[in-house]
This record gives sequence, C-alpha cells and structure tokens, in this order.
Amino acid sequence: MSKIALITDSISDVSKEFADAHGVKILPLKIIYKDKEYLDRVDITPEEVYSRMPSEIPTTSLPSMEEINNLFLQLENEGYTHAIVIPVSSNLSGTYNALKLISEDHPNLNTYVYDSKSISLGEGCIVEECALLIEKGESFLNIINHLPNIRKKVHLYYVLDTLEYLKKGGRIGRVSGTIGEFLNIKPIISVDDEGRYYTAAKARGKKQAINKLLSIVQEILEKCKCKVFIMHGGAAKECEKFYETIKGFQNITSIYKGEISPTAGVHTGPGLLGIALLEE
Repeated sequence: MSKIALITDSISDVSKEFADAHGVKILPLKIIYKDKEYLDRVDITPEEVYSRMPSEIPTTSLPSMEEINNLFLQLENEGYTHAIVIPVSSNLSGTYNALKLISEDHPNLNTYVYDSKSISLGEGCIVEECALLIEKGESFLNIINHLPNIRKKVHLYYVLDTLEYLKKGGRIGRVSGTIGEFLNIKPIISVDDEGRYYTAAKARGKKQAINKLLSIVQEILEKCKCKVFIMHGGAAKECEKFYETIKGFQNITSIYKGEISPTAGVHTGPGLLGIALLEE
C-alpha cells in the first residue's frame, strides 16, 4: 500500500497549523546576516527582518543539500513509498533544482517534484489542495496529473511600497517601475505562466493601487466561487482594512489572513499587501 508524503518550502506560507494537521513537511529557507544565519519561520520573524533593514539587508539561501537529503532519509525511515514536492517557482529560486537533484539519490522513494511556478500563498494554495487530495486517498498518479489543473485556478497579486528590494535581490523580472517610482506609480505584481514576476496593472499611489486590486478581486469573484488568502509583509493595519473589505464580497467559500515568510520579506521590504484566490 502506498504512503504519500507532501513537501514544500517555507516561502509557500502554508501555516504551521495546517502543516501539522495535514502532515505537510516544510523545508525552511535561510536568512543570512553578517554575524548569524537564521531558519525561515523557525527562529526569525518578518518583523525582525524589517526592523533590521535600515542597518543591514540580509541575503537568503535555499535549504542545504544535507538538510534536503536528511528529509528524504527521514521519509524512507517513516515508511513513505511516494513523495510529492511543491517548491517555489524555479524562476525565482534554486530550491526546485536542489530538491529534484537530491530526490534522484533516493530511488526507493517514488518522488515527483512539481514546479509551482508561483510563490507565497499562490504556491501554498497548490500545496493545501494537494494535501486534501492525499487525505481523500487519491492515487499518486491522479494527484500529480491534477496539479497543473490546480495551478490554473490560482490567482496571485500583490502591491509593494517600493521596488527597491526586488531590484537589489535581482528578482524584479518583467516588473516595470524605475521611472514610474518618481511619479509614485505602484505596480500590481503577479506571476506569469513561467513563474516570473510581471506587472498586471498600475495605479498612482498605494491607495489607488489597493483600490485597483480590490476591483481585480471583485471581478474574479463575480465569475466563480473562491477560497481567498490575504497576506501582508510589514503592513498589518492595511491588511486588516483590506481583509474587512474583502470578506464582504460574494462567492468567498473561505478566507484566510496571514503574513508572508521572512525570506520573502527580505526581497519585498516592508509594506507588502497581497492576495491569492483559488477557484473552487
């Protein structure tokens, strides 16, 4: 009888409560300062990252090969026969390639590494739906064949206070904004089919950008029922107001509010407000 494990990384923003309840294994990425290294969501919070940014912007790193290998060994020892791995987009991080490489050293574990081509709760939506399919007893083959269908139903958008941190991290992709920043033009960022950032819409000033984002969300919800995931990075008050507005919209089957991972916070800076919708 098959026993299927589910693995993701900490940047998926799957909550600890969900992971514990549904047996999701989370590999933490790393946040590296000059004097110390931290594990994402384990021994550092987003607030700590933001508070230290004026003096030092850390670098980030994927889990070590040893840590990934140890996880696969643990799964084998726990009697798992199969593993589904859903990491952050391969065009935003090397995590996908590292996981795929190490999985090939464990032939006794039938492993499928699926490129989410997303990030944060866009990635997390896919992970959570996969976890529910495993719990329902769906076969390994049926689940991995269904993952692209789940991804097609995910909508991810967010607004930032500044593009400075995306630029410094070299992750700006097709997001335009250098000249626009002087005019206070705020891009609404999403990920394309290849898992790269791009500008989905623009507005003058953050308030108008949030209003534009609300319009995009309302348009999606008018077409279908969705699970809704709201997240923020160093923007708790804006997030609360955004949440209160969104929860009054029609066709929401469930709504979740949380924070992005410290690793993501390094690359976005404080002031992120975002939303992921999963079509039911």
